[in-house]
Amino acid sequence: MSGPDRVHPRTLEALLLVLGLVLVPHALRLPLWVIGTVVALGLWRLGVARRGWPVPGRWSRRVLTAGLVAGVGLSYGTIMGLEAGLGVICVMGALKLTELRSLRDAVVLILLGFFLVAAQLLFDQSLASGAYLFAGAWGLTAVLIAVHRSAGEPRPWRYGGLAGAMVAQAIPIAAVLFVLFPRIDGPLLGSPGGGSARTGLDDHMDPGAISRLSRSGEVAFRVTFEDGPPSPSLWYWRGPVLTRYDGRAWLAPERRSGSGARARNTGRAVAYRVMLEPHHRHWLFALDLPGSSPPEGRLDRTLTPLAESRVRQLRGYEMRSFPQFRLEPRLASERRERYRALPESGHPQARELARSWAEGAESPAEVVEKGLELFREGGFRYTLTPPQSPGKNWIDGFLFDTRAGFCGHFAGSFAFLMRAAGVPARVVTGYLGGDMPPDEDYMVVRQSDAHAWTEVWLPEQGWRRIDPTVTVSPARLEQGLAEAVPNEEPVPDRARSDGGLWQGVRWRVDALVTAWNRWVLAYGPGQQRQLLQRLGLERWPEMVTLLAGALGVAGGSVALWVLARRRPWPDPPARIYARFERKLARAGLPRAPTEGPEAFGERAAAAFPQRAHTIRAITAAYTRLRYGVGEGSASLAQLRRWIARLRLPRGTSPREPDSP
Repeated sequence: MSGPDRVHPRTLEALLLVLGLVLVPHALRLPLWVIGTVVALGLWRLGVARRGWPVPGRWSRRVLTAGLVAGVGLSYGTIMGLEAGLGVICVMGALKLTELRSLRDAVVLILLGFFLVAAQLLFDQSLASGAYLFAGAWGLTAVLIAVHRSAGEPRPWRYGGLAGAMVAQAIPIAAVLFVLFPRIDGPLLGSPGGGSARTGLDDHMDPGAISRLSRSGEVAFRVTFEDGPPSPSLWYWRGPVLTRYDGRAWLAPERRSGSGARARNTGRAVAYRVMLEPHHRHWLFALDLPGSSPPEGRLDRTLTPLAESRVRQLRGYEMRSFPQFRLEPRLASERRERYRALPESGHPQARELARSWAEGAESPAEVVEKGLELFREGGFRYTLTPPQSPGKNWIDGFLFDTRAGFCGHFAGSFAFLMRAAGVPARVVTGYLGGDMPPDEDYMVVRQSDAHAWTEVWLPEQGWRRIDPTVTVSPARLEQGLAEAVPNEEPVPDRARSDGGLWQGVRWRVDALVTAWNRWVLAYGPGQQRQLLQRLGLERWPEMVTLLAGALGVAGGSVALWVLARRRPWPDPPARIYARFERKLARAGLPRAPTEGPEAFGERAAAAFPQRAHTIRAITAAYTRLRYGVGEGSASLAQLRRWIARLRLPRGTSPREPDSP
């Protein structure tokens, strides 16, 4: 390619490379045939530039366009929506390559690349996506500058510094818009917000549910304590409370209406802030026992913290809890019967054992102690990979056969035994424990910390937490999951505390992610309202005025900084030709301000006749590279060599001929 409105092959290669990198995060969301089509058309376009392959005609492009758009429609069932729209944009960009000839076509593709970079934030707003956003903007800006510069032999990455400066200049304006532009409550344009749905606790628990979840090393939430964390023995994070048993699984209440149960809080309150990862359900998590409703949420009758809407993006909220408490010391008879309810049949051996406890016990507390004694002295084993128990009578299989299980087995069977003995009981699911990174002020709670325990109701004492898992394996409470199960079991690497270099690196990365979550992703409508109230701005006209003023200040500051640092940005041919001018000036032949390069070259050739051939070659090459006029070809490297080899005498009259 040549000419002032053509894209040089090297710039084309850089453009295709950047667009390919921009598409990488979207590759897993697109059908394989779309990715294959984009790659094939990109390679074909390189063949056109390097080998002169033929270009399809107008009708061929129309047929190809119709076929690809129809393919997207068949793959997604529509061409509307987030992912289908992304597929359409990708195939249309690939089709644009079939007619890429001019500067305008290249600019259209670059703008499309900017759109794809921004589209990534509709799916994921993690720290990695933030880095991708800046890297993609930097690369596309560098290529955009190269496209508009000389077509001689551009090197796009030579403009990386200028592109980085331009992207950096946009940061203050972006920061103002981020802080003051009205925040949207919920994911943008119905996007997933935090990426695809992560694993998390459900509203039911079958025997193996918690053990499957605990094999994940994903972060569930992070916690920052106001005055330091409480004792590790109190790190029970309350989540969904399961009050019904259907013979196979424990289930959440059918209705979550009603205010939180009455609790008598004793001891010191613990204040903290939670940054909850999206799990696409309503419940939040709080240190057992929450003393107040979460912001923009509530506590249900079982004191499960609930959000008003599903948690589809990172959610930050502040809580106060009382680890020492008495919950519902008085319970209505109707509710006591509800917490004793069991299916009419199933688990006959467990029922018989529980009845024998009830007949020989003087109080419900004695029944509870008999249940704990069974687990303490019955040869039970805590394992992440329990053997399969019969589905219909899994409790009998666990208690009298395998005697090996995870927390869901222990909590679920203990609650069943208590109900069968006439003691009100329920299962609480949540998390137990967490990790405190070295030299950091926050705690990380992972899915591998998922846990289930039992609450039993005793007269005058109320609901009392009973954790049969800890009775069997005290290490689960004191040292965490990795230390409580054998080394060969599938515990996530992130849950193990090896203390090595790699773990230190992981903690440093997690600290960066935590800072990003705390200051960027957790900044939602509630935090923005609090900030504006502190600034005395509660009405939208005041907010608009502040936004306009802040944008003006930020934009003006950037403009003043650019003007203060303004430097000429000559293109490469002009920068190299300036050396030729300096050589002639030192030889006593300066260039006049109004003198063009061809006139100056002829005057120099006449002044130094023995160097006339080289001087004219330099002048012709420069005019071709700088202005795209004349015939022949030349390169920046060749122009640079000719000027470097030009030798002119210093201090002599320019009219005297050079010595041979």
